[in-house]
Amino acid sequence: MLDRIYRIITSLRLTVVLLSLGLVLVYLGTVAQEPLGLYAAQHRFFRSFFVDASSLYAAVHKSVDMLTQSMGHPLKPLEATKLLSAPRLPAFPGGYLIGVLLLINLFAAHFRYYQPGKRKIGIALIHIGVVLLLVGQLLTDILATESLLHLRHGETKNYTEASRQFELVVVDTTDPVTDKIVAIPTGRLARHREIQHAELPFTIRVQTFYPNSALVEKAAPGYSAVGTTAGFGAGFWWREVPHETEMDKRDMPSAIVELRPPTGSLGTFLTSAYLTRPQEFTHAGRTYQLGIRNERFYKPFTIHLLEFKHDKYPGTEIPKNFSSRVRLQRPATGEDREVLIYMNNPLRYDGETYYQASFDRDNQGTVLQVVRNPSWLTPYLACVLVSIGLLWQFFAHLSGFARKRKPA
Repeated sequence: MLDRIYRIITSLRLTVVLLSLGLVLVYLGTVAQEPLGLYAAQHRFFRSFFVDASSLYAAVHKSVDMLTQSMGHPLKPLEATKLLSAPRLPAFPGGYLIGVLLLINLFAAHFRYYQPGKRKIGIALIHIGVVLLLVGQLLTDILATESLLHLRHGETKNYTEASRQFELVVVDTTDPVTDKIVAIPTGRLARHREIQHAELPFTIRVQTFYPNSALVEKAAPGYSAVGTTAGFGAGFWWREVPHETEMDKRDMPSAIVELRPPTGSLGTFLTSAYLTRPQEFTHAGRTYQLGIRNERFYKPFTIHLLEFKHDKYPGTEIPKNFSSRVRLQRPATGEDREVLIYMNNPLRYDGETYYQASFDRDNQGTVLQVVRNPSWLTPYLACVLVSIGLLWQFFAHLSGFARKRKPA
């Protein structure tokens, strides 16, 4: 029995089946991006062990819709909120499961069939390269982070911001030189009704939290009045809205929180990603600010935007090049230099890569995409190993063939 299982694990047929499932998964995950959204499709198809039934249905529905559209009979569009809220019943192998099984199959087959020798070095290098490619992709999914750096002309920042993650921040602004910041991911607001922190002299009680919300200043159908007792916000109206799946949109969280020191209550405050200014209050002789903002990643250096250029082809509105001339300063090391970032020429610094991603419509601001990927070199190294392995095998067989040729 064990021998049979071992033969199945090491068989070439299993390899073909897994690669075929991978191809099908790539297709399904691609077509499911329209009903589910890019990020949801990535997580549910490629960053999971199993694809749930509702996501698989969305992919199949879209495939059929593309076929019927060509015949003039499109299907009724699906609602992403219903699909994403449905029970996640396993229906198809996901990217992680296929990748793990491929690794097991590759290692098992290698140890079963590999015979040491110079002629087999190429096979070993090819296998190592494929393993490195799979492991590198897994590490990228786990370790890679993306954020944005938005700078207006003449502005300086020492942090980047997540585009879709938010945090509740309490800022002690009493010191005129240095702010003391306590940041709490909004995910904790949904899981915990009471939040305590050693740096805060009060407890944060979450009364209401909407992961995605709509906020207006006048009464409207479906909206309810924001009932707060402190700060500004009592004149707003709000409601919870479904999770956003479109790429050019994002969730906007809002919450009503109560601040409770040991002596009583400071009142309830409205915090929202819609608000452009934080709530302000005082307690025990200290001044604080409270608000929800994009999650920040602070750096030990600053970047100052000196100039942004939006070049066009003469006589047209067709973009030719976008470029940002920035000044990078790191006080701890004395580094102070200018860097030009433009299309296909990013800045690589301190383990991060700064790409020219977008700009403000008035051409007075730039948006840099910041990527931290500790395993970014693994695909290149994997391709080099596979290439060397293929060349080794080719020349090994070529030399063997040449030695066996008989003179005419």
